[in-house]
Amino acid sequence: MPNIDVIRPADPEETAGAFVAAMQRTDGPTFLALTRQTVPMLNDIDPNLRREGVLRGGYVAKKEQGKLDLIILSCGSELQHALAAARELGDGVRVVSIPCFERFNRQSEKYREEILPKECRKRVAIEAGVTEIWYQYVGLDGKVIGLHQFGLSAPGAEVMKERGIDAQHVIQAAKSLR
Repeated sequence: MPNIDVIRPADPEETAGAFVAAMQRTDGPTFLALTRQTVPMLNDIDPNLRREGVLRGGYVAKKEQGKLDLIILSCGSELQHALAAARELGDGVRVVSIPCFERFNRQSEKYREEILPKECRKRVAIEAGVTEIWYQYVGLDGKVIGLHQFGLSAPGAEVMKERGIDAQHVIQAAKSLR
């Protein structure tokens, strides 16, 4: 839909930032897409960073400790899987939360380059939905894990695992890029 900001927060702190973003926007509507799933508090990420990151549409949720080798992108309830995969994959992994593509794309080129440096072409995104929108960030060299079919009936965690929306599938996709 044109001129609408869709924000998909990952936890209560991102949700607070999403609410502020929605209230501050005066030039169009904002849609907050909240999950019914149980999600963990992302306490390893500074609360102010989570709130302010949502206002900008995206931010570095976990900075690499060594040379940047891989970027994992996500939003909403899948951010927990991106962070879990990064812990397994090592020091050269950055995790980026992009809860609002529209807000992120309105940021300066400089800011977007700080978050998603062009020199790192190894990228994996995870999304419990259609994958197409993520290709603008992962490029031709990256991979997107997502859903291409719906209708499986079971508890949420079982459905996500069956459909490949978990840390293990992110790890597999990342290793296939190396």
